[in-house]
Amino acid sequence: MNIEDYRDYCLSLGDDVEEKLPFTAFHYASGVLAFYVHGHMFSFFDCDHWGIVTLKCQSERIDQLRAEHDCVGKPFNLSARHWIGVDATTAPSDLLRDLTRNSYDIVRAKYKKK
Repeated sequence: MNIEDYRDYCLSLGDDVEEKLPFTAFHYASGVLAFYVHGHMFSFFDCDHWGIVTLKCQSERIDQLRAEHDCVGKPFNLSARHWIGVDATTAPSDLLRDLTRNSYDIVRAKYKKK
């Protein structure tokens, strides 16, 4: 999946999705695009170096996903107990979409506005 298709997919997940460049104050992270639901991040990647997408994941699924898919590894700069990194250049598009949807659902459920 290319970067434009991935961005479009993230935005299509719901009317409550926002995209931001939250780290512009940091030179090496100024190109990081993040997607939020209810003000909390569920996906991010570096626009300048398309490759690894960092996603929220259930802790109990992480080891199995890493064992089954070479494209799933450690996240960039977040807890490896709750986040995964997915190589978007090698991941099957349907897997990347499923893991992204899962991440969105986890964060949305946790911070659902009452």
